[in-house]
Amino acid sequence: MTAFSVWTAGGGAGHRSWQMESRGVIIAVFAAPVLAAAAMWAAFSTGVASIEPRYVVRLAMPESGGRIGLPKVEGPPDAGRPLVVIDAGHGGHDPGASGAAGEREKDLTLMLAQSLRDALLAEGRVRVAMTRDTDRFLVLEERADIAHRLGADLFVSVHADAAQNDAAQGATVYTLSDKASDAVAGALAARENRADTVNGVNLEGKEAAVSSILVDLARREMRERSVRFGELVVREGQQALRFHETPRREAAFVVLKSLDLPSALIEAGYISNEEDARAMRDPEWRKVFAGSLARAIEIFLAEGQVPAAAENAALR
Repeated sequence: MTAFSVWTAGGGAGHRSWQMESRGVIIAVFAAPVLAAAAMWAAFSTGVASIEPRYVVRLAMPESGGRIGLPKVEGPPDAGRPLVVIDAGHGGHDPGASGAAGEREKDLTLMLAQSLRDALLAEGRVRVAMTRDTDRFLVLEERADIAHRLGADLFVSVHADAAQNDAAQGATVYTLSDKASDAVAGALAARENRADTVNGVNLEGKEAAVSSILVDLARREMRERSVRFGELVVREGQQALRFHETPRREAAFVVLKSLDLPSALIEAGYISNEEDARAMRDPEWRKVFAGSLARAIEIFLAEGQVPAAAENAALR
């Protein structure tokens, strides 16, 4: 018993010593960073030490609330000629969809848009402006805003579709709708959308009921005209181009939300389909695509001018 008591006493002292050492270690672990931070603060605040960055990155940011400059208008100098604004989808840091051979949607859409511009200018009947003619980024609202500010008669946005099923192919014409015509159209609009006047009438100060009526009438008229343009695109291209089995669809694209401007989004083909991607890379195919689309545009604009001419004649 005596031996046991001696061992127990010795053991208790050793345990207390171990506890004190452990506490000292714990305090040192937490105190060291605090002391180091305090020393660094003292050094920097007194000027003893300083931080010299290895390099500085400066980014030019647009002014708050600023608007981008307007593109040049090409074609006949007559301001009375119809104006078509062509929008090449994506651009800059937004490559859009990609193909199996490394194609980028932003590159194909720019080449397609340029081909359409050239086809329209060759006919000499309409004026043309492009939202972008280089590899630059524009937010969706800026694209339609350019058309509004220029007073365009038609807005055409050119894209290249993509699908998980690489067998999907053919061109598709999309017009605006609050409700997508099908699940595919809804999914595409969701992917592409990652935007106070109606027909020249300022809604500011109008009664809510009056504003609602004006908006509804404008929406109805412009959607009817946009749908008509879509019909012409399919009609004029069906002999030369391959269209998707559902060639005309409706979806809520931000870039098409222009109540007082006829507009459509043209998917020239599927970049995810090898045959379509190869066609869109081909300059000769792009000429065929642009030629058929240019015919549809000119017919659409001519149809719009006939009622206007009749109305003007009646007022004389």
